[in-house]
Amino acid sequence: MNELIQTFNFHVYLTNSARAAERIWRPPPDLAAKKEAAQPAPPMPPGAGGEGGFQECTGLGVDVDLKEYAEGGRDDGLVRFAGRVKLQPIILKRGMFVATDGGYANTWMWDWLRGLVEGVRPVPRYDGTITVGDPADRRVLARWTFDRGLPLKVTGPQLNARTGEIAIEELQIAHEGLRLETA
Repeated sequence: MNELIQTFNFHVYLTNSARAAERIWRPPPDLAAKKEAAQPAPPMPPGAGGEGGFQECTGLGVDVDLKEYAEGGRDDGLVRFAGRVKLQPIILKRGMFVATDGGYANTWMWDWLRGLVEGVRPVPRYDGTITVGDPADRRVLARWTFDRGLPLKVTGPQLNARTGEIAIEELQIAHEGLRLETA
């Protein structure tokens, strides 16, 4: 007998990409004398990685382009075949965190994107694991992994003094592979 998976109990973990050192950016030969070769990705910033405290996760999908070919001599339809694979960005949402001892808001998501915008090379890439647990969180029911994530977009909270809602921030991650792991 099968049971439906409830999606309210999930965790997102980010770790330094194991393959980051394999793809270190190098300047073109004509610029090599002017610039130093890039170093491996820096360690994750404080507050990054780990479970993340995300309350919503979407984008666990893969799209395949459909190619159609009008074959000669066949008038009853088109020949269809698979084209390029497109990976959807993973979208994570969470409430903004601030240290309980009177600290400042956690900025690691913004710092990750800012480094990309400011031209920090190599761009730190992170692998991720998204797990869904049973209601008691005693066993993992499903696990997706993605490779070499890059920050695509960071959105701050919508501020409205009349509603008093929790400040929610959003992180969109572009990646180079998504898999639903087997048990």
